[in-house]
Amino acid sequence: MKKLVVLTGAGISAESGIRTFRDSDGLWNEYRIEDVCTIEAWQRNPALVNDFYNQRRMELLNVKANNGHIGLAELEKFFDVQIITQNVDNLHEMAGSTKILHLHGELTKVRSERYENLVYELPQDKYKVKMGDLCEKGHQLRPHIVWFGEAVPLIAEAAQLVSQADILVIIGTSLSVYPAASLMYHAPELCPIYYIDPNGVENLPVYVHFIKKGASEGVEELKKELGVRT
Repeated sequence: MKKLVVLTGAGISAESGIRTFRDSDGLWNEYRIEDVCTIEAWQRNPALVNDFYNQRRMELLNVKANNGHIGLAELEKFFDVQIITQNVDNLHEMAGSTKILHLHGELTKVRSERYENLVYELPQDKYKVKMGDLCEKGHQLRPHIVWFGEAVPLIAEAAQLVSQADILVIIGTSLSVYPAASLMYHAPELCPIYYIDPNGVENLPVYVHFIKKGASEGVEELKKELGVRT
């Protein structure tokens, strides 16, 4: 089987109703990134940051994977599909994808604020984490999220996966957040690259096949390009 590596961003989850920071009605209108998405914010006001991520988890209870997510899961019948997502939601899991690398962490997990390897999966009835909820070594639990300014621990693994791709697909990302935006340049020289987004980005390399559609329609178009019928 050919190896199909897919890099997904906020655009694919937006179709399921998950607000992004950059949308016109997005989270930037309610929160500043500096107040909820940095380690400094956690150190300054952990209760605010904790509440922000509690709200994001509760949103997961009311959304479903869309046809973009489902279409990628269906491609596993024809390709060795590896998802690399910048999203922290669990919509790829909901859709049935089996190989998912969460580059920026996962909403449904928390970890010790001191021991980063102590990571815990939250059941749905525990989605609201309280200040005072501690890891097994007695330290506060924090969101298992890579905040702005923090290192991205899985970036090397993601780059290695892209370097092994027979086909690379990029969906719903502005390609403006680094280091994730640099991943496409790790693809092998002759690897076909498809970029799916209704808006596009400036300075997209000419060798990239641009599908100017949203995620759901774009994945259907991608299937046609790949000669797949599901």
